[in-house]
Amino acid sequence: MIDRTTVQKILDTARIEEVVGDFVTLKRRGVNYIGLCPFHNEKTPSFTVSPAKNICHCFGCGKGGSPVNFIMEHENLSYVDALRYLAKKYRIEIVEKELTKEEMDKRNDRENMLAANKFALEFFENTLNDTDEGRNIGMAYFRERGFRDDTIKKFCLGYSPDSFEALGKAATKAGFSRKTLVDVGLCIENQRGGLTDRFRGRVMFPVHSISGQIVAFGGRVLKKTENTGKYVNSPESEIYHKSNELYGLYFAKNAIQRNDVCYLVEGYADVISMHQAGIENVVASSGTSLTTGQIRLIHRFTSNIIVLYDGDAAGIHASIRGIDMLLSEGMQVEVLLLPDGEDPDSFARSQDSTQFVDFINRNKTNFISFKTNLLLSEAGNDPIKRASLIGDIVDSISVIPDKIQQAIYIRECASKFSMREEVLVQEVAKRQKSKISGETQATQNSILEKQTIEQHNAYPVAYKEERQLLRYIIRHGLEPIEIQSNGETVQISVLDYIAGSIEADDIPLQYPIHIQMLEEALQQDGDLRSYFLNHPDVTIQNYAFSLSEDKYEKSALYETKERESERLNRLSGEVRTIMFEYRFALVKERCAELRREIETASTAGQTDRVDELLQELKEATEERKQISAVLGNRK
Repeated sequence: MIDRTTVQKILDTARIEEVVGDFVTLKRRGVNYIGLCPFHNEKTPSFTVSPAKNICHCFGCGKGGSPVNFIMEHENLSYVDALRYLAKKYRIEIVEKELTKEEMDKRNDRENMLAANKFALEFFENTLNDTDEGRNIGMAYFRERGFRDDTIKKFCLGYSPDSFEALGKAATKAGFSRKTLVDVGLCIENQRGGLTDRFRGRVMFPVHSISGQIVAFGGRVLKKTENTGKYVNSPESEIYHKSNELYGLYFAKNAIQRNDVCYLVEGYADVISMHQAGIENVVASSGTSLTTGQIRLIHRFTSNIIVLYDGDAAGIHASIRGIDMLLSEGMQVEVLLLPDGEDPDSFARSQDSTQFVDFINRNKTNFISFKTNLLLSEAGNDPIKRASLIGDIVDSISVIPDKIQQAIYIRECASKFSMREEVLVQEVAKRQKSKISGETQATQNSILEKQTIEQHNAYPVAYKEERQLLRYIIRHGLEPIEIQSNGETVQISVLDYIAGSIEADDIPLQYPIHIQMLEEALQQDGDLRSYFLNHPDVTIQNYAFSLSEDKYEKSALYETKERESERLNRLSGEVRTIMFEYRFALVKERCAELRREIETASTAGQTDRVDELLQELKEATEERKQISAVLGNRK
């Protein structure tokens, strides 16, 4: 964990004009700078950088924020990783709090697995380029697919030698443990107790995480062997969860933001060929069914997605379920059916980017037209089958969270099938009601858990204080407050202050919906109140609304009359106070818990344990007194 002093030093040092200037060409305009927004396409600069306020803002798309917010958004990093990025830029040494043994072991396991994958990547690349087997088999395959040298290097493609233990031996010689190699999926333990290379005799496609780390591999076999799958992929591990990874996203994320659209294809070669053709805003589900986690990854960068299908009807039917998932996550979905006999890989190799994009724009269609054309030929004039087709489309419309978009699709569907809109509106409402009443127990007990907790009064420790923190995040998250740092008064956003304090003091939130909302807030740069009140999860919408309401809140008239300096002082004081109240609630509970443990240990005659607990209680009590003094001698 980064200690609080280091966090503050990073926040104090990072200058918005320098951070943004690494990615955007800025020109001075008065006291500010202006440039082309890196988050959307624009011809006239509207991205403003204010050195005085140490924030940036785009008047076109609304994105912006502090240096930390900008790096989080642009590089899609977590709050802590964004702090590490800025620390490296400004050569600030990271001072970390001491971790527990469990935390240290978990971190070491994760780092060892990432290091093993990096070693394997270099091993596969070297085998491809520097050995006869790699050049004659692996490179020959890539050449046959039309991949250029720069493309092979960019995607870090490689070759695993056709040997049972080549990688395993090299990795163990380099110091990697057998456990790490097995856990990360590079090797498999054989019946003799040795290690067998998982990917032997295959061309290798590394899978990059969104931040560029190698988290997995996909290996394609080149020999035709019975009972051998064409592809073998890394298993799930501490660093790889396939439902939350998309092949090519690391290379595509900036292009997706720039073009405000993402192309979704199926396989590794599809992504690589499209990149080589000049189309970089493309990702692949890597042959697996599309998941909600993958959709939400795309949604971080754009709401617009175009799904590319080849002419394989069976494959289309198998994957069409993904369209409804995309719609339910609030995505704007269009579909492109490629010419017969073509897939994205082959079609990209025969087109340049201009031709390919032009073909997409001329032939893409919305999901209603696509589903209708696909299923209508099967329904023919059979009224029962046609009714089933209409029901299928209405099912898709019913999952769309945006009511305006839903109404537009209802109108189009009514026009296409010569039906009255009222009938379809009723059917959509009926299906939505059915979905709500048919919620599973798992859904009811998921992130919100509100009713259960309230019924049984099973609130986590400091629930009320957590709720207050979320209230200030939703209302004032990106507003500045003043804090003292190294004897100077500096400004920091409410969100950064709360998140930084929680991270630095290692006092994580406990209530599930609070945890999720804080994580999502750190990914946003716009109006947080608007974001949560329009959240695709209705339960979060309702919870955010309850946090937004306050009958004691100052009136808008008072707010407009309140001077900026007074508002800043008031908000700064309120946020610091609620942060201290949160700490006080936690340390108060810790004192009570220690007293219970002392009583148990004393009854058991564990003298050494009692002494240890008494020392911890003394420290916790002193901390409680210090916080109490700040809050006005609270008990």
